[in-house]
Amino acid sequence: MSDPTTPDTPEPTLPPSLRLLKWLVVVLTLTMIGGVITVVALLVTRMPESFSAGVPVVPEGLTLPAGVTATAVTFGDGWFAVVTTDNRILILDQGGALRQDIAIQPFETP
Repeated sequence: MSDPTTPDTPEPTLPPSLRLLKWLVVVLTLTMIGGVITVVALLVTRMPESFSAGVPVVPEGLTLPAGVTATAVTFGDGWFAVVTTDNRILILDQGGALRQDIAIQPFETP
């Protein structure tokens, strides 16, 4: 009876060209894994710096005129704009004081 730990047939070996291809695939896989790790590490270490610098802040005590509802806000250098539901753009300074009130003509659909 044969020993169960040793197989009866020898394991087949790959031809030399396929062995080379196998090692090239292994090296390519390791290179891609290293590249992905590098890109993720760079994003994690560099992105918090760019997000924390220059974050726009709306004044805490900002109150809009009575009956006005904001639909959008955009920020500029030293000012911000509030687009309202009554087709106006309110330009305010960093303190929340009104600098300009621009009326918008609604777009007419054909």
